[in-house]
Amino acid sequence: MANLEDLSAFLAVARAGGFRDAARTGGGSASGLSEAVRRVEASLGVRLLHRTTRSVLPTEAGAQLISRLTPALAEIDAALDMVNGFRDSPTGTLRLNVPISASRMFLPAIVPRFLAAYPDIRLEITAEDGFVDIVEAGYDAGIRYDERLEQDMIAVPIGPREQRFAAAAAPAYLAQHGVPGHPRDLLGHACLGGRATGGRVGPWEFERAGEIVLVEPSGPLTVVHAGTDLAIEAAIAGTGIIFLFEDWLRPHFESGVLAPVLEEWWQAFPGPFLYYSGRSNPPAPLRAFIDFTRKLAAP
Repeated sequence: MANLEDLSAFLAVARAGGFRDAARTGGGSASGLSEAVRRVEASLGVRLLHRTTRSVLPTEAGAQLISRLTPALAEIDAALDMVNGFRDSPTGTLRLNVPISASRMFLPAIVPRFLAAYPDIRLEITAEDGFVDIVEAGYDAGIRYDERLEQDMIAVPIGPREQRFAAAAAPAYLAQHGVPGHPRDLLGHACLGGRATGGRVGPWEFERAGEIVLVEPSGPLTVVHAGTDLAIEAAIAGTGIIFLFEDWLRPHFESGVLAPVLEEWWQAFPGPFLYYSGRSNPPAPLRAFIDFTRKLAAP
């Protein structure tokens, strides 16, 4: 019979779609994971994964094994975590999937303090802007905004409770091209657009005194959200007007390399939430993280 460690390795590879990605996410080595999967296939006498140079996909037998293994291993983890609750300090790994903005704006103020308070917890954070099924992908929790949450998820406020998107440009750009007085004036400017991975460039939304204006940006540069730093540097260099989280741009306002644009039109929206599945009790590392963030947020 295959042992639990090898079965867990097989499940990690299947979820990641490859040995290298699974090793990068969960630690260890690709060769070690490959050997573990080989042992499982040898013990069962069935091929579980189709391997190509570009991807790893489950066979029919592998897919059925995954569907049965996932809840079984989750139940084992829950049983072991129950014992973890009797420790003075929880231990284990906490896996989070978060937006890139969260990893830049407010998690740096939380993560080091959390790890100092819980030295036996290992934190694994994947920062990406594409929507991910955290249960299917093997994460304990995620951070998203309310419009991206599924109904069977439990949501806990984390980070700033109100945020704004801000428009900004280099003073030199505004001196050369003029300062927009209304969001519609942006149609005559070079706008530095951004989009989520695999998505389209979304409209820029502004609001003042109940009036909402949507502007479809057009300009010389569009980046996926992971390339936001490039867009900021292009704005600083005078390439055009950028539209991004106010908190992300605030240091550049303070240094003077960027100037606010249409500030009276910046629209406020609710802050993000830490969310996790409500179908089972959260593991001890996640409970500790939830309690810790709540204490930080308390007045």
